[in-house]
Amino acid sequence: MSANGLRERYQAYLDCLNCQAWAELGRHVHEAVEHNGRPLGLAGYHAMLEGDHAAIPDLCFVARLLVVEAPWLGARLDFDCTPWGKLFGLAVNGRQVRFSEHVFYRFENGRIREVRSVIDTAAIAAQLMVG
Repeated sequence: MSANGLRERYQAYLDCLNCQAWAELGRHVHEAVEHNGRPLGLAGYHAMLEGDHAAIPDLCFVARLLVVEAPWLGARLDFDCTPWGKLFGLAVNGRQVRFSEHVFYRFENGRIREVRSVIDTAAIAAQLMVG
């Protein structure tokens, strides 16, 4: 798949997440998807994403940087949201926070097969320290 094709597929995936169109998730994500080395499968990945949306009702995935070298796509996702309770072990409790996720995706047959993600939890912790 070309670089432009991967970009288009990825944007369609983000649109699916932002609309919570879970019935469409299998069009974008491989049945045997892995997340940070854990084999979740499509059902486990779906459950993880639903949990994210439950904990963060205003969750919106916004890609600020994309780099493509097929079959890989690297992205920096920026979030500006108001999570309930704890987020990544931090007591956010309804406060608005901004943070980034740096993530690499490996595509196989046009769908996401592998996800490698690092979230900037230090940025969240710093915001919580400020009264």
